[in-house]
Amino acid sequence: MALKPPITELPIRTADKGFYKGFSVDVTVVGKVIIGLLVIWAVAFPDHAAEVLKGFNAYILSNFASWYVFVMASFVVVCIILALWPAAGRLKMGLPDDEPEFSNFSWFSMMFGAGIGVGMLTWAVAEPIYHFNNNPDVIQGFADSGSENNILNAYKWSFLHWGFSAWSSYAICGLALGYFAYRRSLPLTIRSSLVPIFGSKLSGPVGHLIDIVAVVATILGVAQTLGFGVNQFVDGMSRIGVGDWLTVEDGSPSSAGIIFALVVIMGASTLSALSGVGKGIKWLSNLNMGLSIFLLSFFLLFGSTWFGLWALVVGMWEYVIALPAMMVTVYQGGDEVAEKLVGWQGSWTVFYWAWWVAFAPFVGLFLARISKGRTIREFVLGAVFVPAIMCFVWFTWAGGTAIDLELSGVAQGAINEATDGGKIFAMTDIILGSGILGWLMAVIIVILLMTYLVTSADSAVLIVNTINAAGDEGPKARPHIIFWGVALGAVVAALLLIGGIDAIQTAMVIGALPFSVVMVLMCVSLIKAIYNDSRREAAGIPSVETPAE
Repeated sequence: MALKPPITELPIRTADKGFYKGFSVDVTVVGKVIIGLLVIWAVAFPDHAAEVLKGFNAYILSNFASWYVFVMASFVVVCIILALWPAAGRLKMGLPDDEPEFSNFSWFSMMFGAGIGVGMLTWAVAEPIYHFNNNPDVIQGFADSGSENNILNAYKWSFLHWGFSAWSSYAICGLALGYFAYRRSLPLTIRSSLVPIFGSKLSGPVGHLIDIVAVVATILGVAQTLGFGVNQFVDGMSRIGVGDWLTVEDGSPSSAGIIFALVVIMGASTLSALSGVGKGIKWLSNLNMGLSIFLLSFFLLFGSTWFGLWALVVGMWEYVIALPAMMVTVYQGGDEVAEKLVGWQGSWTVFYWAWWVAFAPFVGLFLARISKGRTIREFVLGAVFVPAIMCFVWFTWAGGTAIDLELSGVAQGAINEATDGGKIFAMTDIILGSGILGWLMAVIIVILLMTYLVTSADSAVLIVNTINAAGDEGPKARPHIIFWGVALGAVVAALLLIGGIDAIQTAMVIGALPFSVVMVLMCVSLIKAIYNDSRREAAGIPSVETPAE
């Protein structure tokens, strides 16, 4: 079959007047209806909603756990192929003469902040502690809970969830968006990434469906992040001394605490989104990067420094050696041990894989926007390995300090017994004491958490509106920004109130499933496009499109 130039036009119908001017009505209205119905259902029928979501979650974990496991494994394999493929060293996310807009340091910093900034504050301490006490090696009797022979297992499993698999999913989505937007001048929206498969059909209902799936997945993925953030924000405010009304007896947030946190966070993020990408947002981003470096430096200097270094080096080796087996293992039920393994994998690995898939449109679109001009190989290596290693550093020095304090008996169970969001506050109180220094550190952590939550929420609102506007990154009408800010806050509030963080987790696992299919198609689309563009280059056929002025 004779090679032809690639498709460089994908017209998407948008309204030319009225309330939805500049937006794809088909995508925007349906997305709003789906999210609106979810909120109304959760508020009006909380018991029914909780029961149905729980049933769906059980069904997905029973029938699609292996799907999530193998899909995430395939993303790692595809990224390895792309990094090694000779054409990947030549082909750029852009025109041949395009150069990167940002320095490598700025590029890495923005990637790290976009992908896991909020998660680090909760899980860099909480997850290693969890796996130190229980993981598949403990369940199978290969290691002892809470003992020295389980330290490396704790990191092996933590790294699995926050390492190359997570960042491969982001890289696939970001590369698929950037490749077609900047090489072929297609709209910077999800449907464009599947043009090599579906062609011009993506201008119609098929394309609308893909973008709707992306919008819903993004809202639910970011809602999961905000849900964890709200819990930790309430923990922090309680530690600072704002009031006992923020929490209930078991330490979890009260209804008033949830609403208070969301009003503060979503109010600030909506104002930030309304301001666009001006000085305020840049200042906020610089502040959270500075505070992140300060907090990590604190753990490096005053935490378990040598323990963390040992855990980083040896833990990474254990992770890399075990990764091929870990990323394709699917536990099956049977005896008591097998059932525990299935439950652990559903609660941890499958949950994380769904979370990263749901978060991929948000992070992927951001990665595409900051990576124009980079080669495919440069993008894949930079987007997968550097942020993953930064996660490992956080987990080993923050989480390693927590493990060391518990293992030595200094913590006396205080970190283990704290809530997920409260573990970092419990740890800093042990290091600094519960006096003024501990209080000041709690204030710094709350401010850092606030900046991450606000930037994550406001970026999500802007990205959802970009997808709804057929890839147009220009300023959006205030009502649409306000709607998605309120809707995002309402989803988090409604689901937290009916079933806590588990309800958000369940909704997110369900919402991520359709988008996981889209991401598999992205892999096929990318490989097909790169292969054909290599052939076009050899045949002297244009494979790029210069954007119109």
